[in-house]
This record gives sequence, structure tokens and C-alpha cells, in this order.
Amino acid sequence: MAKLNFDAAHSAVEFSIKHLVISNVKGRFNEFEAKPEGDVEDLSSLQGEFIINAKSIDTRVEDRDNHLRGEDFLNVEQYPEIKFEVTKADEKSVTGNLTIKDVTEEETFELNYEGKSKNPMNGATTVGYIVNGSINREKYGITFNQKLETGGVMIGKDVHFQVSLEFAVEE
Repeated sequence: MAKLNFDAAHSAVEFSIKHLVISNVKGRFNEFEAKPEGDVEDLSSLQGEFIINAKSIDTRVEDRDNHLRGEDFLNVEQYPEIKFEVTKADEKSVTGNLTIKDVTEEETFELNYEGKSKNPMNGATTVGYIVNGSINREKYGITFNQKLETGGVMIGKDVHFQVSLEFAVEE
């Protein structure tokens, strides 16, 4: 079984959420780590955890980021991490326990194995995965919102995300 060494420089956690019912606000988390175990040729063997530093949220608007870090949303002082612990994976999906603000829910997301390649810079065999999904933020106690006079609410409840992960394979 090969060891997977996480390559943060070539990985990303990006999200979007409906704003004012008419557009999407996009953002990312800049600090995260993945600690997988398993055989890259057998996705059903994958286990491990994925941890996001909640304070690293970045929507390119400092005031909004500070609000998102506060008690109305992520409350990063009390809950500094968002964690996903893999319990099951196959060729199409990954299931695990997602913990946000001390609320843990089982979630299943789309998993795409992007294949492997030899990195010409260092000669390492490298593999890539993309995880797509969405969560209902209200299940995790993130319920801040405001009604709009035109109908609807200021912020959607569904957070859509894409996580792109790259690993060097140590045989």
C-alpha cells in the first residue's frame, strides 16, 4: 500500500452560496490538510481525515470574511476547525462524518479520481481527486439570514463546494 503525501500547493477548497436570490458569492479556504490512507488503485480502501482551518475563509472582502468568522456564522474562536472523516469511498462517492461547530452529520459527496501522472519537476508519481458536493448550512447551526422585501432571503441555505486534492505517492 502506497503512502499519500498531501500537496497543499496544488490543492484547493472552493465554495459558493446564493446571495440575494440573484447571484452567487464565491470563496475559498486557504489553509487545510488531508491525511488519507489507502490504496490509490482501490478507492474503497480510502480512509482518513480532511481538516480545514475555519479562520482561513476568504471571499476577497475583508468585512464579509470577518463576519463569516464571527458568531453569526463559523464562530472560529470557539470552533477553529471543520473536519471530514472518511468512512467509505468508491469510484463515485465518498461518505464520512462532517463536523462544523461541534455538529457532526454523515454526508456523501461525489468523488472523482482524476488519475495519476509523473511530476516532471521532482519525478514523483502524483494522483488527483476532485470532490463535489453541497451541504445545508442550517444543519450545522449556521442559520443567520435576513428576509428580503422582494421575497426570499439574503443568503441561501445550500453551500456548494469543490475540493481539488493532489498527492505525491510514496511507494
